[in-house]
Amino acid sequence: MNTAIIYSFRRCPYAMRARLALKYSGIKVELREVDLNNPPDELVAISSNATVPVLHLPDGSVLDESWDIVQWAARQNDPDLWLGENDQHLIESDMLLETNDYSFKQDLDHYKYADRYPEHTIEYYREQGEEFLQELEDRLKVTRYLLSGTVTIADVAIFPFIRQFAMVDKSWFDQAPYPKLQQWLNSFTDSDQHEARLFTSIMDKYEIWKQGDSPVHF
Repeated sequence: MNTAIIYSFRRCPYAMRARLALKYSGIKVELREVDLNNPPDELVAISSNATVPVLHLPDGSVLDESWDIVQWAARQNDPDLWLGENDQHLIESDMLLETNDYSFKQDLDHYKYADRYPEHTIEYYREQGEEFLQELEDRLKVTRYLLSGTVTIADVAIFPFIRQFAMVDKSWFDQAPYPKLQQWLNSFTDSDQHEARLFTSIMDKYEIWKQGDSPVHF
C-alpha cells in the first residue's frame, strides 16, 4: 500500500472534520465511502470500532479517532498554522472538543432524532444544546474565530457539528440570538472565503466502496 486510505461517510461530522484536515494539509489519500450499516471487511479488520473515519497509513498504522486524524494531518503540513505557534491552540481545542464530542453531541443526537427520545420535547433537547451554542457565541464576540482571528483546528473540528445542529431547523437557527455564531457558520458554508471553498471540496458524492473498485483519490 503506497497511499493512505481514509474510510469515510459523507454526512458524518466526524468524517467531515477528518477530510477537512487531510485536504487542508494536501495529503493524498484513497477515499473509501462506507455503508455504516454494512462496513466492509477491510475496515473491520483494522479497527474494532468498525465506524468512520479510519485512516490506514502506508506503514500499516491505523488512526481511528477523528481528532487524532486532524492532529496528525496538521502535523504533516500546517500552512495556515491551525495548531498555532508551538501548538498553542491545542490545549484549548482539546477543552472545547471535550464538550463538543460528548455532551453537545448527545444533545445534538437527541434534538435531531427527537422522535426516538419521547421522554422530552424537541424544544427541550434544543435548549440543552444551546448551552454550547452560547459558549461559542461568547467566544466569537471576542475573536472572529473560536480561538483567534484566524481559523484553527478548533473551528474545523467543531464546525461540522454546529452545521448539523443548525440544519435540524434552519429557520429557527437563522433567527436565534447567536449572530456571531451564524456569521461564523456562514463563513464555512456560504461565502467565498477559503474555509468555505475547503468545505465544498470535501463534500463530493461517491458510490459506496466495494472490493475491486477503482481507487478514488481524494
